[in-house]
Amino acid sequence: MASPSIARTDVRLSVRGYARIALMAAVLLILILPHLLTKWVGLRTHIPNLYLGWTAWAAGLDVEIVGRPLRRNVLFVANHLSWFDILALGGAGRTAFVSKSEVADWPLVGWLADQNHTVYVARQNRHEVTQQADALGQALACGYPVALFPEGTTGPGDALLPFRASLLAAAAPGPDALQIQPVALDYGAQAEEFAWLDPESAGDNAKRLLSRRGRAKLVIRFLDPLDGDQICDRKSAAAAAQAAIDRALFPRRGDSAFPPSAMRL
Repeated sequence: MASPSIARTDVRLSVRGYARIALMAAVLLILILPHLLTKWVGLRTHIPNLYLGWTAWAAGLDVEIVGRPLRRNVLFVANHLSWFDILALGGAGRTAFVSKSEVADWPLVGWLADQNHTVYVARQNRHEVTQQADALGQALACGYPVALFPEGTTGPGDALLPFRASLLAAAAPGPDALQIQPVALDYGAQAEEFAWLDPESAGDNAKRLLSRRGRAKLVIRFLDPLDGDQICDRKSAAAAAQAAIDRALFPRRGDSAFPPSAMRL
């Protein structure tokens, strides 16, 4: 069998894909004026998150929420398969995101990310770990939810990649009011189809997913926040979050353990 990542290159956008893009553009046109007006008067609203949720629906994704997302003083820690994750989780969790710094320079996407108060970090530069943690800490200090994908990239869907612990330095240990809530993004049997793997480009991945037939379902499982003894340091927090998400996504595997020594710095 050919590698899924190789078979997914050179994709052409279908009529269905163009229709979904048109619907996503319509959502933007509907919401951009009220967003700019509220921003002009200095108010912070959930319009960017509403845009993300509506765009997920327009792109062909039906989202089911299981559990209760915390609304303030929380760092969401989630597995990562696709750019659809950002649309769906941003809408359901009303959250900003931690993203690689390159996204800020992407046409339109960078501007949209700015509207949702994205926290940009240079993930490949180990010498900037302290600055990365400081940037995340400043965002969390505002009280609003922030979401982090600690795998550092999109995974294959049938297993979790090791969680990076470095960014959790801003939250583990953190202020007493701050909580870390694991989030399992569950595409079910369609997980492999949605996975964005090398060498598939961002453009080919977007065209492939937007051109797919029918609608897909994503179950967002907001799990119990980590206990205080689980966030005594960043490695313990990363291990506990990964174990909780693994149990939620792959319950038949049993109670998996991810010792701190297995975490990536």
